[in-house]
Amino acid sequence: MMYPFMTLNDDTEITHSEMKTDGRVKIYIETPDQRGGFRNATCYLPSYTWENIVGFTDDEITSFEKLIRNNAHLIIEFSKEGGFLNASNL
Repeated sequence: MMYPFMTLNDDTEITHSEMKTDGRVKIYIETPDQRGGFRNATCYLPSYTWENIVGFTDDEITSFEKLIRNNAHLIIEFSKEGGFLNASNL
């Protein structure tokens, strides 16, 4: 299951999984492109391992990693609680 975490001004969606039994959390980033498709990438916490990067530049991935590092504590907490909505009791 993937849970919404953040939507950026350019319609980039950042979602995360529940915490896996091995302690990892999958973060998926997706941005609509000009051709009706998507650019996307996957990052795993806590190792910050990137894979399946399609259409993003190195600078964009660096920016995403900074954003993820600044919010990792929240993402990890939400991954244990079933996403933001469950964690906030909304």
